[in-house]
Amino acid sequence: MIEQYVLDLQEVDEMQVAVVGGKGAHLGGLSRLEGIRVPGGFCVTTDAFRRIMAEAPLIDDRLDQLSRLNPDDREAIRTLSAQIRRTIEGIAIPGDLAAAITRALAQLGEQAAYAVRSSATAEDLPTASFAGQQDTYLNVVGPTAILQHVSRCWASLFTERAVTYRQRNGIDHRTVHMAVVVQQMVFPHAAGILFTADPVTGNRKVATVDAGFGLGEALVSGLVNPDVFKVRHGEVVAKAIAAKQRAVHALPAGGTQEVAIDSQWQEQPALTDAQVVRLVQLGRRIEAHFGRPQDIEWCLVDDDFQIVQSRPITTLFPIPETGDIPEAGDQENHVYVSVGHQQMMTDPMKPLGLSMWQLTAMVPMHEAGGRLFVDVTRRLASPGSRAGLLDVVGRGDPLVRDALETVLDRDDFVPSLPDAGPGGPPAGGASAPIETDPAIVTELIERSQVSIAALERDIRAKTGPALFDFLLEAFAEHKRVLSDPLSMQAIMAGMEATWWLNDKLREWLGEKNAADTLTLSAPDNVTSEMGLALLDVADVIRPQPEVVAFLQGVEYAEDAAFLDELAKFAGGTEARDAIEAYLDRYGMRCVGEIDITRPRWRERPATLVPVILDNVRNFEPGVAERRFEQGRQKAQKKERDVLSRLRALPDGDRKADEAKRMIDRVRTFIGYREYPKYGIVSRYFVYKQALLEEAERLVQANVLPEKEDIFYLTFQELHDVARSNQADDQLIQQRKDAFRSYHALTPPRVLTSDGEAVTGAYRRDDVPAGALIGLPVSAGTIEGRARVILDMADADLEAGDILVTTFTDPSWSPLFVGIAGLVTEVGGLMTHGAVIAREYGLPAVVGVEQATRLIRDGQRIRVHGTDGYVEIQP
Repeated sequence: MIEQYVLDLQEVDEMQVAVVGGKGAHLGGLSRLEGIRVPGGFCVTTDAFRRIMAEAPLIDDRLDQLSRLNPDDREAIRTLSAQIRRTIEGIAIPGDLAAAITRALAQLGEQAAYAVRSSATAEDLPTASFAGQQDTYLNVVGPTAILQHVSRCWASLFTERAVTYRQRNGIDHRTVHMAVVVQQMVFPHAAGILFTADPVTGNRKVATVDAGFGLGEALVSGLVNPDVFKVRHGEVVAKAIAAKQRAVHALPAGGTQEVAIDSQWQEQPALTDAQVVRLVQLGRRIEAHFGRPQDIEWCLVDDDFQIVQSRPITTLFPIPETGDIPEAGDQENHVYVSVGHQQMMTDPMKPLGLSMWQLTAMVPMHEAGGRLFVDVTRRLASPGSRAGLLDVVGRGDPLVRDALETVLDRDDFVPSLPDAGPGGPPAGGASAPIETDPAIVTELIERSQVSIAALERDIRAKTGPALFDFLLEAFAEHKRVLSDPLSMQAIMAGMEATWWLNDKLREWLGEKNAADTLTLSAPDNVTSEMGLALLDVADVIRPQPEVVAFLQGVEYAEDAAFLDELAKFAGGTEARDAIEAYLDRYGMRCVGEIDITRPRWRERPATLVPVILDNVRNFEPGVAERRFEQGRQKAQKKERDVLSRLRALPDGDRKADEAKRMIDRVRTFIGYREYPKYGIVSRYFVYKQALLEEAERLVQANVLPEKEDIFYLTFQELHDVARSNQADDQLIQQRKDAFRSYHALTPPRVLTSDGEAVTGAYRRDDVPAGALIGLPVSAGTIEGRARVILDMADADLEAGDILVTTFTDPSWSPLFVGIAGLVTEVGGLMTHGAVIAREYGLPAVVGVEQATRLIRDGQRIRVHGTDGYVEIQP
């Protein structure tokens, strides 16, 4: 193949990223668009970069060393990357390569001024912009200086920030190559950045223009605050004009300098409103060409806009597919509520996990950014269903309610529809009455167990396409069990009794969250039992020093092998049996368990070892039974106290009788609230085991290289692979890349079809200044050491610690037995963390925005679980 070292911008387009890098490819594509002006220039291709790298064989060894470094080892990265840069800059550019560059310069004008700009192949991609990772040099004059700056651009592939960025994003340094764009310099009156979607809210219909005088470098480097204009539907809807004291101008002999702006011009807008609107129109054309929102660098020269860069905005949360604009959506407005915030799993899910949850969920769900959302537009549109929806979500998570109300306040966004007629559902979805009878819960649990046993029995013989046909029938049974009217009534009975007690006892006795104590040690709570059962496992292990020492050496990454090793130690057989019995009952659980692709405890039992060791260290024998009994007695004492105080009130006997009925009701049903999720996850583990056996068959048949590749296919796609014995390797790789990129996105609680992420706010003025506001879900006040833990495997807790994390699902409950309080970023009144916190009597505040960033590990904090705020102690 003949190597091409130089290509004119007009010769390239966005399909040639591998040849001219992301920036060069985008500029080439833009230069072909009618009406879009791009300064002339050429690209020094990646062939030239590879030629230079081949001149220095030592670089290979250094790249090997670099790839082995931890992304957090900044000193080692700084040293090694500096060595690589010096090596590259020291390589003399071969004569034929230098001649190709100077020939291209001669055609444009050798002594003209140029911008010399890095253009890496992993740059300006839809999933990673790499903005600012490599270098740009402005106003470079003369062939010698340009060749020198081309070398610097090649070397800038190995700046410390670029190396760290790639390592954090899992990108191999050897797969990234550097091209260089050499463009005629423009000397603008004003310059800046245009975002064709609002970069803060994500709204795709609002464009944002940042503008300043002189070269755009002043804005990019943070030298000045820009003028900011917001444009919607072709008009400026908001603007803030900054006092622009400095600008960056080009020097006649080359290079740039900062200059002061004359005081009479400092507060003049850099652009007129008409120019802003015209610029946004150009931006919309560029956005349409590339098919996604763009971050565009522009210059204004003689009232004419020139575009010097366009890249995708990678920080925007995608829009759920049903309402995407301008793709295949229906063009109607939609409002979506996050499923992950209800299910305590805001991490991205793999495609198989998403599709399995969609196939087994009770309502339609839409995917975006690896997360699921429910379209609530219709329920918001009519007054009756709107009131019920707002009431339910408001009790669970006030931030979701506030976000929905924010959208509703915009009169034109959600259409107004009439209420359903007399035959329609009651407002708020009120449930039918149910007797307060513990036998109902016993019957529901037995029904679930029978159904799961039948699933385990019937799936055993199924393989190939027959397995998938069977699973579709199993999903129908799954949904039938979930929608069992009696089960729904039992769940609602416990929740409504809780709400009734909290509302009435506050009204009658002035007591907040009284139900929190009344629900302590409620029976039949499978999640709280799970935490206590691991204390019993610790009781078996604690007296065996050899077993404890062995477990202290077990690595989290190890799988089931350590269980077989236990038998070699004194007391090891009993320890293994205790852990195995625990896994038989709870081994289907794990962090993020709504995603079927997540490894279960049964698959990675070593996940539990740090928690078991914490329990061995922090607790005395028999603590599980004692704690449960203490909770039960505390609840009984609270009940006697409440009823006694009520009887002393006017009409006290009636109030006490009503409260007694509701206390009995909440203690009968609130524990069952956790069981349906346990049933779902139990079924999921059966599905997963069958699908992994099918994956093994596909690996043996050379259809797939690895079993876990099935996680990157939807259920239907996997069904097709099982039928055809053919898989699309490229699709699987694309899905892996996309899944990796989704981790950088923060899912919003509420999202509109305009792409706007609506966060919601707590409208409260009853908290101290500086306190972090959240939702009170478990009463009491506790002060202690904050342990900020993002991964359960990293837990190292002492008695009295307060757990601070993003979210907790049932798999975290074994940690709850060893902490004194709980703070989470996500959660609601009836989510699992809140229920278990109340069960164990832990003061808890959930829904605290950015808690894991605002609270430092080891800080002392005070958690006000009754009033819903957290104070950081000095």
